[in-house]
Amino acid sequence: MNNTSKNGQAKAIALPKVNPAIRVLKAALFTALVALVWVLTTSSVWASGNLIVGSWVTPDDKAVVEIYEQGGLYYGKFTSLKEPTYTAGHADGLDGQPKTDRNNPDASQHAELIIGLVMLNGLKYAGEKKGQHQWKGGSIYDPGNGKTYKSTIKLNADGTLDMRGYIGISLFGRTQVWRPFQ
Repeated sequence: MNNTSKNGQAKAIALPKVNPAIRVLKAALFTALVALVWVLTTSSVWASGNLIVGSWVTPDDKAVVEIYEQGGLYYGKFTSLKEPTYTAGHADGLDGQPKTDRNNPDASQHAELIIGLVMLNGLKYAGEKKGQHQWKGGSIYDPGNGKTYKSTIKLNADGTLDMRGYIGISLFGRTQVWRPFQ
């Protein structure tokens, strides 16, 4: 097939006309595909982050802490205590009364009950590293001494949590192993 005219100039080849509806359909399909990929990747991250949502028992069965998600961050509150009331012979005469946040540096918080107290604040899911899911950037409050520490959580293969509280850098801290509440 010769694409030149009698005078030696190239002839324009007529391209088939594309239906505008096909262009719109292709654009819509592409947009839907991008949206689907986004939903699948973000929902898997969200689902992985929620692996710690539930109730956990602290060492020596001293307390049960419920971890929950709110606004993409993770929090924990005391739901029960091994010893929920002050024991007989308490120095301040609080025998049998429910335990409160008496060591809080903010005196206005001293009457707050320990059960229901939010003690784990603002952890963010940081992904998986070396086979462990991790949460970072939050803090943990210890009502026993009234101090707040930076914190991280790692989910172990056996289903337990490594809860680390520290001052400054993670090197200067302590790790507790929490197990799922049955």
